[in-house]
Amino acid sequence: MKVVGISGSIVGSKTKAALSLLWEEMVKAYPDAEHVLLDLADYELQFSDGRNYLDYPGDTGYVTKQIMQADILFIGTPIFQASIPGTLKNVFDLLPPQALRDKVAGIVVTAGSAKHFLVAEQQLKPILSYMKAHLVSTYVFVEEKDFLNGKIMNDDVHLRLQRLVEDAFDLAEAQAAVRAKKEAEYDF
Repeated sequence: MKVVGISGSIVGSKTKAALSLLWEEMVKAYPDAEHVLLDLADYELQFSDGRNYLDYPGDTGYVTKQIMQADILFIGTPIFQASIPGTLKNVFDLLPPQALRDKVAGIVVTAGSAKHFLVAEQQLKPILSYMKAHLVSTYVFVEEKDFLNGKIMNDDVHLRLQRLVEDAFDLAEAQAAVRAKKEAEYDF
């Protein structure tokens, strides 16, 4: 099973800190999973111009191919101006419309206040659903007050990240079993 994490901004550190903590929990719980954590700040991505994702060279091609090969995606996003960052939206624009079919997606949101709690519901979940992802129903919302010196200090956030990992792997295994059953119905 291949797991890809996306820290969806090129600025700030809180989303990356939350994804890094999730990654630690995931590697402990599922050490045999192949995993790639993509921090968009480490890549020079081109803006989407409508090309097939396979035609993008360099960092853009690498990032899109990693996402397309994933079984599970963990998407981390900060909330800027009551929206997901443009860098993350560009990643989705680079992919084909049904790029996330048969993939499970879990969401981690970092925000300055609880006022942004519904941004994932109103913006990110509709995008992921349109692209055919199987969404883990709950997501982890991390506020400014949960951090101290760049680290998450709220134990409840730790527990919610662990639960998100467990739920994503359970959903991926269930989806794989359903696909295998349907494929077995065909005699070719």
